[in-house]
Amino acid sequence: MKITGVELRRIAMPLVAPFRTSFGTEHAREVLLVRVVTPEAEGWAECVAMAEPLYSSEYADGAADVMRRFMVPALTARPHVDAYAVGRVLEPIKGHRMAKAALETAVLDAQLRAAGESFAAFLGASAVRVPCGVSVGIMDSIPELLGVVDGYLAEGYVRIKLKIEPGWDVEPVRAVRERFGDIPLQVDANAAYSLLDAPQLARLDPFELLLIEQPLADDDLVQHAALAKRLATPICLDESIESAAHAAAAISLGACSIVNIKPGRVGGYLEARRIHDLCRAHGIAVWCGGMLETGIGRAANVALAALPGFTLPGDTSASRRYYATDITPPFELRDGHLDVPTGPGIGVEPLGHVLDAITTSVEWLPS
Repeated sequence: MKITGVELRRIAMPLVAPFRTSFGTEHAREVLLVRVVTPEAEGWAECVAMAEPLYSSEYADGAADVMRRFMVPALTARPHVDAYAVGRVLEPIKGHRMAKAALETAVLDAQLRAAGESFAAFLGASAVRVPCGVSVGIMDSIPELLGVVDGYLAEGYVRIKLKIEPGWDVEPVRAVRERFGDIPLQVDANAAYSLLDAPQLARLDPFELLLIEQPLADDDLVQHAALAKRLATPICLDESIESAAHAAAAISLGACSIVNIKPGRVGGYLEARRIHDLCRAHGIAVWCGGMLETGIGRAANVALAALPGFTLPGDTSASRRYYATDITPPFELRDGHLDVPTGPGIGVEPLGHVLDAITTSVEWLPS
């Protein structure tokens, strides 16, 4: 396909409730959408970079800038580009995996729409629906936390993930266990601890959690390996895994026994599939993480989560978990699961009237 132009669209999406982690509290999301236009079809993607460089070094304005100045010109200069070519063309550009992922995904969406093939079929999905967990942010009090968890369980979510940080860890986990019994439960630290906190983290072992996610710094696989020897709770890595090579290193070191795969964090769905295949070959469980995506990002994530190695429920929540009105037809929870889209490409279309109402800027980058 020849790319005839790329649209960078910024939208403002208010959240239904504030979402607090160790990074801070989000009340709304400023989302960067990418639309790739070709003579055969157009494709959509969502760049998951946050407004500020708190989760990673990437942020939305920076992602837009590197796409505008370097990535899009490199791609539009080529007479033919498919999803596999995107990675090769952009490889000389260091880092900026979320920006690369957005462009690769939009190209793949256009490619598959032109071919009449779904994301799920292309990636090798084996399921027609995926079990859904929900991520619960840090609350002001334990009674508030229990009320929120109770509501999500009533909606049918099959796994609860609690955000934790120093001072908000053992007691909230204890309260949820005592109140709700043997539900699938895990925690996410977002790198808020150090190896010196190992005794405190070990206090979580009696609660038989599915996993503790990213307890230590993202750039320290060695200390994660040391921590793994001191905990009974399985360690899952998130921010530490930015590629299949990182996953291979973590597995070799014994730094984790579970990997959270976020396509934006690793540079796209092709690399996400490589990580899935690597982990599956080594008996490492994987699940699909989330970045509070709109329906565009969620559709592709649900397709990825349908691959056979995704044996744990992911953060592929229903649309209304985060947004009163999504920019696509909403993803609805059914018996704790979401249906895998079967239409061409990501399988959903943005709703024009909704998109127009929340768009804050549009930039067209011609070839």
